[in-house]
Amino acid sequence: MPSLWNDIFRLFFPESCAVCGGPLPEGAHLLCTRCRLEMPLTDFAADHDNPVARKLWGLFPFEQASSHLYFIADSGYRRAIHDFKYRGAWRLCVELGRMQGASLRESGLYSGVDLVVPIPLHPFKRLRRGYNQAEYLAEGIARELGRPVDRHSVVRTVYNRSQATRARNERWANVEGIFSVRHPERFASRHILLVDDVLTTGATICSCAEAILHSSPDCRISVATLAVSAREIERVKPHVASDDFLSEL
Repeated sequence: MPSLWNDIFRLFFPESCAVCGGPLPEGAHLLCTRCRLEMPLTDFAADHDNPVARKLWGLFPFEQASSHLYFIADSGYRRAIHDFKYRGAWRLCVELGRMQGASLRESGLYSGVDLVVPIPLHPFKRLRRGYNQAEYLAEGIARELGRPVDRHSVVRTVYNRSQATRARNERWANVEGIFSVRHPERFASRHILLVDDVLTTGATICSCAEAILHSSPDCRISVATLAVSAREIERVKPHVASDDFLSEL
Protein backbone atom coordinates (compact mmCIF):
# COMPACT_ATOMS: atom_id res chain seq x y z
CA MET A 1 0.00 0.00 0.00
CA PRO A 2 2.74 2.56 0.80
CA SER A 3 4.24 1.89 -2.63
CA LEU A 4 0.84 2.33 -4.29
CA TRP A 5 0.22 5.65 -2.55
CA ASN A 6 3.72 6.79 -3.50
CA ASP A 7 3.06 5.94 -7.15
CA ILE A 8 -0.25 7.83 -7.07
CA PHE A 9 1.40 10.84 -5.42
CA ARG A 10 4.17 10.92 -8.04
CA LEU A 11 1.57 10.67 -10.79
CA PHE A 12 0.00 13.97 -9.74
CA PHE A 13 3.10 15.58 -8.21
CA PRO A 14 6.09 14.27 -10.17
CA GLU A 15 9.54 14.90 -8.74
CA SER A 16 11.77 17.16 -10.80
CA CYS A 17 15.50 17.15 -11.46
CA ALA A 18 17.35 19.57 -9.18
CA VAL A 19 19.48 20.78 -12.10
CA CYS A 20 17.33 20.99 -15.24
CA GLY A 21 13.89 20.97 -13.61
CA GLY A 22 12.63 18.17 -15.86
CA PRO A 23 10.72 15.15 -14.50
CA LEU A 24 12.78 12.50 -12.77
CA PRO A 25 12.58 9.03 -14.34
CA GLU A 26 11.51 6.11 -12.18
CA GLY A 27 14.22 5.18 -9.70
CA ALA A 28 16.23 8.38 -10.16
CA HIS A 29 17.26 10.36 -7.09
CA LEU A 30 17.41 14.17 -7.22
CA LEU A 31 19.22 14.28 -10.59
CA CYS A 32 18.05 12.95 -13.94
CA THR A 33 20.24 10.64 -15.99
CA ARG A 34 21.14 13.32 -18.50
CA CYS A 35 22.25 15.83 -15.86
CA ARG A 36 24.36 13.18 -14.15
CA LEU A 37 26.07 12.41 -17.45
CA GLU A 38 26.55 16.09 -18.29
CA MET A 39 27.93 17.05 -14.87
CA PRO A 40 30.82 19.53 -15.43
CA LEU A 41 33.42 17.37 -13.69
CA THR A 42 36.98 18.60 -13.25
CA ASP A 43 38.62 15.20 -12.54
CA PHE A 44 41.10 17.09 -10.34
CA ALA A 45 40.87 14.62 -7.43
CA ALA A 46 43.02 12.07 -9.26
CA ASP A 47 45.84 14.54 -9.94
CA HIS A 48 48.10 15.93 -7.21
CA ASP A 49 49.29 18.67 -9.59
CA ASN A 50 45.95 20.17 -10.68
CA PRO A 51 44.85 23.81 -11.19
CA VAL A 52 43.20 24.07 -7.75
CA ALA A 53 46.36 22.84 -6.03
CA ARG A 54 48.47 25.24 -8.11
CA LYS A 55 46.11 28.09 -7.16
CA LEU A 56 46.72 27.41 -3.45
CA TRP A 57 50.45 26.78 -3.66
CA GLY A 58 52.39 29.20 -1.47
CA LEU A 59 49.36 30.36 0.52
CA PHE A 60 49.61 27.68 3.23
CA PRO A 61 51.10 24.17 3.45
CA PHE A 62 48.69 21.44 2.35
CA GLU A 63 48.74 17.81 1.25
CA GLN A 64 46.07 17.65 -1.48
CA ALA A 65 43.57 20.12 -2.96
CA SER A 66 40.82 19.67 -5.55
CA SER A 67 37.33 20.70 -6.65
CA HIS A 68 34.74 18.33 -8.03
CA LEU A 69 32.82 20.57 -10.49
CA TYR A 70 33.31 23.70 -12.54
CA PHE A 71 31.14 26.61 -11.35
CA ILE A 72 29.96 27.94 -14.71
CA ALA A 73 27.80 31.03 -15.14
CA ASP A 74 24.22 30.43 -16.37
CA SER A 75 24.52 26.65 -16.03
CA GLY A 76 22.01 24.35 -14.34
CA TYR A 77 24.61 23.28 -11.81
CA ARG A 78 25.29 26.89 -10.83
CA ARG A 79 21.59 27.31 -10.10
CA ALA A 80 21.55 24.02 -8.17
CA ILE A 81 24.47 25.17 -6.01
CA HIS A 82 22.62 28.40 -5.25
CA ASP A 83 19.53 26.34 -4.37
CA PHE A 84 21.35 24.36 -1.69
CA LYS A 85 23.36 27.36 -0.55
CA TYR A 86 20.49 29.80 -0.14
CA ARG A 87 17.18 27.97 -0.60
CA GLY A 88 17.42 24.93 1.65
CA ALA A 89 18.05 22.14 -0.89
CA TRP A 90 20.19 20.24 1.65
CA ARG A 91 19.40 16.76 0.28
CA LEU A 92 21.03 17.74 -3.00
CA CYS A 93 24.01 19.03 -1.02
CA VAL A 94 24.50 15.65 0.69
CA GLU A 95 24.09 13.78 -2.61
CA LEU A 96 26.70 15.92 -4.38
CA GLY A 97 28.97 15.49 -1.37
CA ARG A 98 28.66 11.71 -1.67
CA MET A 99 29.54 11.90 -5.37
CA GLN A 100 32.60 13.96 -4.55
CA GLY A 101 33.52 11.66 -1.68
CA ALA A 102 33.42 8.64 -4.01
CA SER A 103 35.76 10.47 -6.38
CA LEU A 104 38.17 11.31 -3.55
CA ARG A 105 38.11 7.72 -2.33
CA GLU A 106 38.73 6.27 -5.77
CA SER A 107 41.67 8.60 -6.42
CA GLY A 108 43.63 7.14 -3.49
CA LEU A 109 45.20 10.54 -2.77
CA TYR A 110 42.91 11.20 0.21
CA SER A 111 43.22 7.82 1.93
CA GLY A 112 45.26 9.33 4.77
CA VAL A 113 42.54 11.77 5.86
CA ASP A 114 41.57 11.35 9.53
CA LEU A 115 38.87 13.98 9.96
CA VAL A 116 36.51 15.99 7.73
CA VAL A 117 36.00 19.62 8.79
CA PRO A 118 33.47 21.95 7.10
CA ILE A 119 34.21 25.66 6.85
CA PRO A 120 31.96 27.14 9.57
CA LEU A 121 29.40 29.92 9.25
CA HIS A 122 29.07 32.65 11.84
CA PRO A 123 26.32 31.72 14.35
CA PHE A 124 24.16 34.69 13.29
CA LYS A 125 24.38 33.73 9.62
CA ARG A 126 23.70 30.09 10.41
CA LEU A 127 20.66 31.07 12.48
CA ARG A 128 19.33 33.21 9.65
CA ARG A 129 19.93 30.57 6.99
CA GLY A 130 19.00 27.64 9.22
CA TYR A 131 21.94 25.43 8.21
CA ASN A 132 25.50 25.39 6.94
CA GLN A 133 25.73 23.93 3.44
CA ALA A 134 29.41 23.03 3.97
CA GLU A 135 28.35 20.69 6.78
CA TYR A 136 26.03 18.77 4.45
CA LEU A 137 28.79 18.50 1.84
CA ALA A 138 31.19 17.29 4.54
CA GLU A 139 28.61 14.72 5.67
CA GLY A 140 28.31 13.28 2.16
CA ILE A 141 32.08 13.20 1.64
CA ALA A 142 32.71 11.65 5.06
CA ARG A 143 30.24 8.84 4.38
CA GLU A 144 32.20 7.78 1.32
CA LEU A 145 35.60 8.15 2.97
CA GLY A 146 34.45 6.40 6.14
CA ARG A 147 35.73 9.25 8.31
CA PRO A 148 34.11 11.32 11.08
CA VAL A 149 32.97 14.93 10.68
CA ASP A 150 34.04 17.59 13.20
CA ARG A 151 31.50 20.46 13.13
CA HIS A 152 32.46 22.15 16.38
CA SER A 153 36.22 22.57 16.78
CA VAL A 154 36.56 25.46 14.30
CA VAL A 155 34.36 28.52 14.81
CA ARG A 156 33.78 31.72 12.91
CA THR A 157 34.23 34.45 15.49
CA VAL A 158 33.73 37.52 13.29
CA TYR A 159 30.54 38.31 11.40
CA ASN A 160 31.82 39.48 8.00
CA ARG A 161 29.95 40.39 4.87
CA SER A 162 29.49 37.65 2.27
CA GLN A 163 32.47 37.17 -0.02
CA ALA A 164 30.08 37.22 -2.99
CA THR A 165 29.38 40.92 -2.28
CA ARG A 166 33.06 41.86 -2.19
CA ALA A 167 35.33 42.89 -5.03
CA ARG A 168 38.15 40.49 -5.74
CA ASN A 169 40.80 42.72 -4.15
CA GLU A 170 38.71 43.09 -0.95
CA ARG A 171 38.13 39.40 -0.25
CA TRP A 172 41.40 38.71 1.58
CA ALA A 173 40.93 41.54 4.08
CA ASN A 174 37.28 40.51 4.55
CA VAL A 175 38.23 37.09 6.00
CA GLU A 176 41.42 37.94 7.86
CA GLY A 177 41.37 36.60 11.42
CA ILE A 178 37.71 35.52 11.36
CA PHE A 179 38.27 31.89 12.48
CA SER A 180 39.47 30.34 15.71
CA VAL A 181 39.94 26.79 17.00
CA ARG A 182 38.25 25.78 20.26
CA HIS A 183 39.67 22.27 20.57
CA PRO A 184 43.17 22.21 19.05
CA GLU A 185 43.89 18.86 20.70
CA ARG A 186 41.42 17.22 18.33
CA PHE A 187 43.62 18.20 15.38
CA ALA A 188 47.02 17.36 16.83
CA SER A 189 49.05 15.11 14.50
CA ARG A 190 45.97 14.44 12.35
CA HIS A 191 45.23 14.88 8.65
CA ILE A 192 42.31 17.32 8.24
CA LEU A 193 40.15 17.60 5.12
CA LEU A 194 38.72 21.14 4.89
CA VAL A 195 35.43 21.23 2.95
CA ASP A 196 33.64 24.20 1.39
CA ASP A 197 31.13 24.75 -1.42
CA VAL A 198 32.78 27.04 -4.01
CA LEU A 199 36.42 28.10 -4.42
CA THR A 200 37.03 31.52 -5.93
CA THR A 201 40.06 33.45 -4.66
CA GLY A 202 40.85 30.89 -1.94
CA ALA A 203 40.80 33.59 0.76
CA THR A 204 38.29 31.85 3.06
CA ILE A 205 39.99 28.45 2.84
CA CYS A 206 43.37 30.07 3.49
CA SER A 207 42.12 32.01 6.52
CA CYS A 208 40.59 28.88 8.07
CA ALA A 209 43.68 26.75 7.36
CA GLU A 210 45.94 29.37 8.94
CA ALA A 211 43.83 29.34 12.13
CA ILE A 212 44.04 25.55 12.33
CA LEU A 213 47.79 25.44 11.68
CA HIS A 214 48.40 28.20 14.23
CA SER A 215 46.59 26.20 16.93
CA SER A 216 47.85 22.75 15.84
CA PRO A 217 51.09 23.20 13.87
CA ASP A 218 51.74 19.46 13.64
CA CYS A 219 48.48 18.67 11.81
CA ARG A 220 48.23 18.25 8.03
CA ILE A 221 45.56 19.82 5.83
CA SER A 222 43.93 18.88 2.55
CA VAL A 223 41.18 20.80 0.76
CA ALA A 224 38.06 19.72 -1.11
CA THR A 225 35.50 22.16 -2.51
CA LEU A 226 32.48 21.05 -4.44
CA ALA A 227 33.03 23.57 -7.21
CA VAL A 228 35.62 25.99 -8.49
CA SER A 229 34.99 29.11 -10.51
CA ALA A 230 35.89 28.44 -14.14
CA ARG A 231 37.13 32.03 -14.44
CA GLU A 232 39.44 31.58 -11.45
CA ILE A 233 40.97 28.46 -12.99
CA GLU A 234 41.71 30.47 -16.14
CA ARG A 235 43.87 32.75 -13.96
CA VAL A 236 46.06 29.87 -12.82
CA LYS A 237 49.29 29.66 -14.74
CA PRO A 238 50.42 26.20 -15.86
CA HIS A 239 53.20 24.62 -13.85
CA VAL A 240 56.58 25.46 -15.36
CA ALA A 241 59.64 23.40 -14.47
CA SER A 242 62.52 25.28 -12.91
CA ASP A 243 65.72 26.03 -14.84
CA ASP A 244 67.63 23.63 -12.58
CA PHE A 245 65.24 20.83 -13.42
CA LEU A 246 65.35 21.58 -17.14
CA SER A 247 69.15 21.60 -17.09
CA GLU A 248 69.11 18.01 -15.81
CA LEU A 249 67.04 16.70 -18.73
